[in-house]
Amino acid sequence: IAPQVFSELGASVEVLAASPNGENINDQCGSTHPEMLRQKVLESSADMGIAFDGDGDRLLFVDDKGDIVDGDEILYIIAAHAQKNGGCSGVAGTLMTNFGLELAFKEMNIPFDRANVGDRYVIEMMKQNGWTLGGENSGHIICGDVTTTGDGVVAALQVLEALIIQGVSLRDARRGMTKLPQVMINVRHGGQFDMQNAQVLAAVKSAEQDLADTGRVLLRPSGTEPLVRVMVEGKDLSQVDRLAKDIAAQVESSLPK
Repeated sequence: IAPQVFSELGASVEVLAASPNGENINDQCGSTHPEMLRQKVLESSADMGIAFDGDGDRLLFVDDKGDIVDGDEILYIIAAHAQKNGGCSGVAGTLMTNFGLELAFKEMNIPFDRANVGDRYVIEMMKQNGWTLGGENSGHIICGDVTTTGDGVVAALQVLEALIIQGVSLRDARRGMTKLPQVMINVRHGGQFDMQNAQVLAAVKSAEQDLADTGRVLLRPSGTEPLVRVMVEGKDLSQVDRLAKDIAAQVESSLPK
């Protein structure tokens, strides 16, 4: 579907990995494996590449220099364009949305909030707040004024519309948002861990005070493995790395012996 849509709109399209056989879905291709697309963009001197996942509800872009444009940056481009043309009511992200997007929206006076990870939680928040845009950094983007769920082709068209109307390249359109360094450390436990452990919460509070309003801390249990995920974001990578290691060390020392 995607190649036909873009071709009919006047784009010169080269198609990759579009011959499904029932077993090769997402096999070293698409939004989960963009390396092939990146190489093709550079070889062809293309303006951009667009990668979808196997069922077409997620996407990411590759710009003309081969850099990946993920879901957070896609949300930024769509929301920034809407804000310049009538206003953006608000955007729903998730706990994993890069803090840089939150800062960019704050500067543009675009309301933003975080839902739990998962598109259904994003959609719920959009409905609750009366917003028409939301998504995840994985590239699952919901354009609620056009469709009711994530659709990669629809989201791609929203980005292309913004680029064409503004007369800018994909690389230029993403420059208003700066992704902040993020460090994630997974701490394995024996099957149970008290997420309200006083020492761990004290370490998190100390890190948040250290970051002030330039970053954030996320401490959450994995939903599929016996892991505690420690994530820290901020403007200074060395600071972020140090704080993440300090919290992870406190989590490890608090595990039952």
